[in-house]
Amino acid sequence: MNKQFDYIIVGAGSAGCVLANRLTEDGTSSVLLLETGGSDKSIFIQMPTALSIPMNTEKYAWQFHTEPEPFLDNRSMHCPRGKVLGGSSSINGMVYVRGHARDFDEWQSQGAEGWDYAHCLPYFKKAESWAFGGDDYRGDQGPLGVNNGNNMKNPLYQAFVDAGQEAGYFHTPDYNGRQQEGFGPMHMTVKHGKRWSTANAYLRPAMKRPNLTVV
Repeated sequence: MNKQFDYIIVGAGSAGCVLANRLTEDGTSSVLLLETGGSDKSIFIQMPTALSIPMNTEKYAWQFHTEPEPFLDNRSMHCPRGKVLGGSSSINGMVYVRGHARDFDEWQSQGAEGWDYAHCLPYFKKAESWAFGGDDYRGDQGPLGVNNGNNMKNPLYQAFVDAGQEAGYFHTPDYNGRQQEGFGPMHMTVKHGKRWSTANAYLRPAMKRPNLTVV
């Protein structure tokens, strides 16, 4: 193994995988990516319906617990974090929510220059490959596959959305688009029936490059 690198990334989690991809893109920089966990190729990680298994398995997740919470009857809450390629994106529930546009605009108003929604939107679009095509708010050429969870095949999903409309709320088929409020299908980082973690989206393509070493 090469003993010298231009960059060393500690942790192949959600951010580390993206960094490894971006820093090796032009082929001029050598990168070492360090990860204490193991491979993410287990079917229990890749199969979306098995999502509760990796987050509760010591092999794939640090089994952290919070301090007793005084406003939760002093209970200590389970807080697993990824210990595997892809980090917590390999053990989470795969729900894809950008956040409300007004939150980003509030950051800007409080001094976080360049973090308003208009500035962030191009990067959201660049990152994703929305299964239903690109538009003013959605991207369809990015590495991160995003889809409707189960495509609303379970009749209970539609009943839930219908109940929201009957209660007077908006029907919002794309809450990561123009309008965030309302009831609609959940968006998930799933592609080709697999969990589309940052390991699948960013790291796996980068591992084919000779200037990336993963340990």
